[in-house]
Amino acid sequence: MEVAELIKKSPIRVFESSIDGGLGRGNLGVLASQHGVGKTACMVHLAIDKILRGLNVIHVSFGANVEHIMNWYKEAFREISEFRSLDDAFDVYQTIRSNRVMMNFSQEGVGVDKILSSLETLINQGSFKADAVFFDGYKLTMASDDDVKKIKAFAQKMNIEVWFCVSPARPNVEFTEYGVPVTMDPYLEMIDVLVGLHYNDEKSRVIMTVVKDHGKNIPHPAGVALDPNTMLISE
Repeated sequence: MEVAELIKKSPIRVFESSIDGGLGRGNLGVLASQHGVGKTACMVHLAIDKILRGLNVIHVSFGANVEHIMNWYKEAFREISEFRSLDDAFDVYQTIRSNRVMMNFSQEGVGVDKILSSLETLINQGSFKADAVFFDGYKLTMASDDDVKKIKAFAQKMNIEVWFCVSPARPNVEFTEYGVPVTMDPYLEMIDVLVGLHYNDEKSRVIMTVVKDHGKNIPHPAGVALDPNTMLISE
């Protein structure tokens, strides 16, 4: 299979149709769930799809092990390429590596101004014209309103999409039926797309629900789920 056909048949096309064609530049999107449900894998699949479509992504990890995230990319691409029998998979993977930049920060040690300044320097002076930034492990529910507003303004200024993975940063947090921690409530007005993930025992899949869709707060199915075997988005 050629890359163009792989892109066309990707289940992410279904996901995008569930959020009015995609997140869109200048907007903030959130994947929210309990710990260990598969948000990072979901985020990596979204990032790979963008790269396959000729876009550049920056994956910002707020964890200690960047190598772990890089392995997610490698394994996710292997699953995608083998399932679809992708032609020239090795060369395509090299493109993924060259069109993705990994960055690592400690949220406790570095303020949001420094993070955004580093990203802007990379984009403007490092000749890496990013189309999307993925914040993996950023404790959004511990951030101030001003911090989130700064990230939103950055997305608009740089004309990029920004996605977050969000799990509760405190113990004993309650969740909605869609897998979203209630500590997300104060941030909802600043978020453009919110997707909740929760494991369904009966279906043995991680269900994805669009909780907020560009100003519409009527939860509806994302049309896709996470396959528990591959942790990739599937129909």
